[in-house]
Amino acid sequence: MRFLLDPEQRAFADSLNAMLTAADTPSVVRAWSRGEHTSGRALWRRIAEAGVFALAIPEAYEGLGPRPVELAVAFVELGRHAVPGPVVETVMAAALLAEPGPAKRLLPALASGEVMATAAPAGSYALDGDVATTRLAWDADGLRSAPGPSGPVRASLDPARRLTRLLPGGELLTREPPLAHALTWARLATAAQALGVGLALLDRTVAYVRQRTQFGVPVGSFQAVKHQLADAKIALEFARPLLFGAALTMTESDVAAAKVTACEAAYRTARTALQLHGAIGYTAEYDLSLWLTKARALRMSWGSPDECRAAVLNGVSGGGRRS
Repeated sequence: MRFLLDPEQRAFADSLNAMLTAADTPSVVRAWSRGEHTSGRALWRRIAEAGVFALAIPEAYEGLGPRPVELAVAFVELGRHAVPGPVVETVMAAALLAEPGPAKRLLPALASGEVMATAAPAGSYALDGDVATTRLAWDADGLRSAPGPSGPVRASLDPARRLTRLLPGGELLTREPPLAHALTWARLATAAQALGVGLALLDRTVAYVRQRTQFGVPVGSFQAVKHQLADAKIALEFARPLLFGAALTMTESDVAAAKVTACEAAYRTARTALQLHGAIGYTAEYDLSLWLTKARALRMSWGSPDECRAAVLNGVSGGGRRS
C-alpha cells in the first residue's frame, strides 16, 4: 500500500519547512543547549500558531484533533530541522490530560503555545523540566502536576535535550491516567521526528559528498559511497509507510513497529553520515552534530528498540490490541 499525502497535507509540510528554514534552527538549538531559551520560546510559539500542538488536542479544548496523520507530517518537519524542546512530551501531556476538569484547564494553553509541557514517571528525569511550565508526573497514585524541577540540569547525549528530575508531590489530576494511550502518541511523534532527522542527515550527506573531492573527482561518484547512501535511503523510505500506516490505525503494535523502524533507519543514516563526512563529522561546531546526537537520543526515547519489538510481538499475538 502506498501512503501519499494529499495536497493540503503537502502544503502544511511545505509551510512548516519554509518557516523553520527561515528561523535558522541550528542557532536556536545551540542557544537552547546553553540554557538560553528566548529564541527557542519564540520558535515554540510560531510552531503552536501553525497548529502543530493543536493536532493532538480535541476540538472541545480549542484544538484541531486528534489528527495523528497530520501530527506525523508536522513532526517529520520538526525532526528535519532539529527543533529543540519537549515537543514529544507536550503531545504526550495532551494525551494524558483526558479527564474534563484538567483538560479544560490545561489543554487550551498547550494548543496555543502559551505553555510548554513535559512528562515523565515520578522520580525519573524529565526533558526540559527547567523551562517547561506544565510538568506532569505519574506514580502508583495517578497523574500529578509536579511543582518544579529538583537539582541541576543533567547533561544528555544530545546537548539540546536537557534533563531535570521533577519534585515529588503536587496536585493530583487523575487517579487513572491513560498511560498506554499517551505512550502510543509519544512513540508516534518520536518516530516521525526520527524520520525527519534521518532525511536531514541524508540530504546533508549527499550534498557534502558531491562537493568533497578525492583523486580529482567528487567522493559521491565512488560506487561504495553510492551503495551506503542507497542503503540509508531505502531504510528511510521503508520507514515512511510504516509511520503513516501506524498514524491511521494507532494500534500499540503498529506504532511500536513504526518507532523502531524509523529510529533504526535514522541511526543507520547517522552512522553513514558520520563515516562519509570524515573527521569534520566528529566536531561539535559542525551543524551535522545537531542531527547526529538527536538520532542517537531518539532511538532510546519512549521505548528502546527491544521494548518496541516486544510491543509488536505482543500486538501480533494478541490480535493487534488498540491502545
